[in-house]
Amino acid sequence: MSTTSTAAAAPSGGITKEHRKVILASSLGTVFEWYDFYLYGSLAAVIAVHFFSSLAPGPAFIMALLTFAAGFAVRPFGAIVFGRLGDLIGRKYTFLITIVIMGISTFLVGVLPTYASIGIAAPIILVILRCLQGLALGGEYGGAATYVAEHAPNGKRGLYTSFIQTTATVGLFLSLLVILGCRLILGNEAFAEWGWRIPFLISFVLLLISVWIRMQLNESPLFQKMKEEGTRSKAPLTESFGNWSNGKIVLLALLGATAGQAVVWYAGQFYALFFMTQTLKIDPITANLFIAAALAIATGGFVFFGWLSDKIGRKPIIMAGCLLAALTYFPLFKGLAHYGNPALAAAAEANPAVVVADPADCSFQFVPGELKSHVKFSNSCDIVKNLLNGRSVNYSNEAAPAGSLASVRIGETVIQSVDLSTLSAEEAKAAQDKLGADVTAAIDAAGYPAKADNAQMNKPMVLLILTILVLYVTMVYGPIAAWLVELFPTRIRYTSMSLPYHIGNGWFGGFLPTTAFALVLLTGNIYAGLWYPIVIAVMTFIVGTLFLRETKDVDITK
Repeated sequence: MSTTSTAAAAPSGGITKEHRKVILASSLGTVFEWYDFYLYGSLAAVIAVHFFSSLAPGPAFIMALLTFAAGFAVRPFGAIVFGRLGDLIGRKYTFLITIVIMGISTFLVGVLPTYASIGIAAPIILVILRCLQGLALGGEYGGAATYVAEHAPNGKRGLYTSFIQTTATVGLFLSLLVILGCRLILGNEAFAEWGWRIPFLISFVLLLISVWIRMQLNESPLFQKMKEEGTRSKAPLTESFGNWSNGKIVLLALLGATAGQAVVWYAGQFYALFFMTQTLKIDPITANLFIAAALAIATGGFVFFGWLSDKIGRKPIIMAGCLLAALTYFPLFKGLAHYGNPALAAAAEANPAVVVADPADCSFQFVPGELKSHVKFSNSCDIVKNLLNGRSVNYSNEAAPAGSLASVRIGETVIQSVDLSTLSAEEAKAAQDKLGADVTAAIDAAGYPAKADNAQMNKPMVLLILTILVLYVTMVYGPIAAWLVELFPTRIRYTSMSLPYHIGNGWFGGFLPTTAFALVLLTGNIYAGLWYPIVIAVMTFIVGTLFLRETKDVDITK
């Protein structure tokens, strides 16, 4: 079959053999890229020990997390670099380049000497490799989505591209499966010492498979046609972002589509998991099994809503997903607390906690849960808030006279905090220990559990709520690739669609857990973090509804 006739010759009925190959190759490669990308996050604690061993445990973990975040931070730059390349030399060869960069970078992490072997060079090289991963992922998605969409016959672009949308979930599962298998076979001690390298080394095999599959593919028929006619863009960046007519659409696509899609995606999967483990104190294995089950039930929604968008449009489905999420997040997450840890919800209602303190005495305690043992807060307000945060006690704030010591009221029990500024180190430790014991006793007496009791958990309702959250994810994510592809002309499509997607997902979405957690600590309200995805989702609903056009019937050959 010629490259110029693939799309045009496709029947309006079922998916052709050639198209199945296109979808499989693009999706499989993207799965492997997500596998590579998520490996680091899953193994951040182990990596901290090997590559940041010169630091104390707390700072080492911070550096490991920052290195993980670097991959998200550079994704938009990868979109610019490889988007431009894709519009200049073609879709096929560009995402061949991205998967080679991703595969080699991931493999090299697996053979990289540790800090103990080569010193400061180890973490520096690690950061470079992580940035290369982010750059590659920034180019991969746009290439895969564009390539599949440009092969799809009219009326099936939503369905075809929806398979690409499942790959992040599948890649995450694959990485967790490989890590779990290695742990079970080797044992935790051997895995922590050297076995953690195996999942990274496996990526080389996946790279070879991906390259072989993609080498069998033809170039996108639309790009090939442009190449033959000599109508390719000579300056994709300038055409995409240097003129207001297209730059306006890029901006609207970010604010009116991908930003809301991203926060709904991260809230429905990652933040829900974080909320269960960190806030509700559900043990990690149980929480992960719930998330896995919800994903297994709802993942088909990606394809369903992609197919449906071919019938009724991309815009109404994505806007509905954003609006439903914004309207229901508070009741859904409160339901998750009620059914996931009934004792915690009951204690918060029966014996609410109130911190009474001089506002000037209170700091912003933004410290990830893994690092709390390494960070000390000395103000009287900070000390009691830290104790409450550690037990996921939902509290309100009440202003006290300036200069007064903070206190906490739990039900009818009032406990005064301590001022450490005038105490010796030994006296300060003794005072903190006593305060901690008193607050803990009051929390326990008020019925706040130290961890969730699986026997009390309403498991069917927890699963139902999580499934609803994932269905929202599939609503906004399933049709997004087709919508972005159709918003931009063929000659600058790769460049134009990649940037808003990766700013939305890499920045708006990628920083959601961090921002949401910060809001919880700032307010004391365990649900306050939901305001971040709600505000962004509402913004996207308004901007997308008012200013973005429907595209399902657009002619993408122009």
